[in-house]
Amino acid sequence: MARDDGGAGTVVVAFMLGAITGAAVALLLAPASGEETRRILTEKAKEGREKASDAARQSREFINRQKDQLSTAIDRGREAYNQARTSAQPGPTGESL
Repeated sequence: MARDDGGAGTVVVAFMLGAITGAAVALLLAPASGEETRRILTEKAKEGREKASDAARQSREFINRQKDQLSTAIDRGREAYNQARTSAQPGPTGESL
């Protein structure tokens, strides 16, 4: 079974670092006026927040799916254990059923 070691968190951090780096480069190389640059940065920041929010939502949904699958697996394991234990109990003559 494949294991995900916090990949969603890594993606969000990488995205944020990329956004910050991009904004810094844009400020240094921007041919636009200060007002225009601020407007663009504000739009990009808003887009970044929306993408980060979406990534967080997707992460929560993934975690909830994993919790549901784990809970189902535990329940099935308990059922299998109880079934095996019940069928292995000795009968009235001391023999297993």
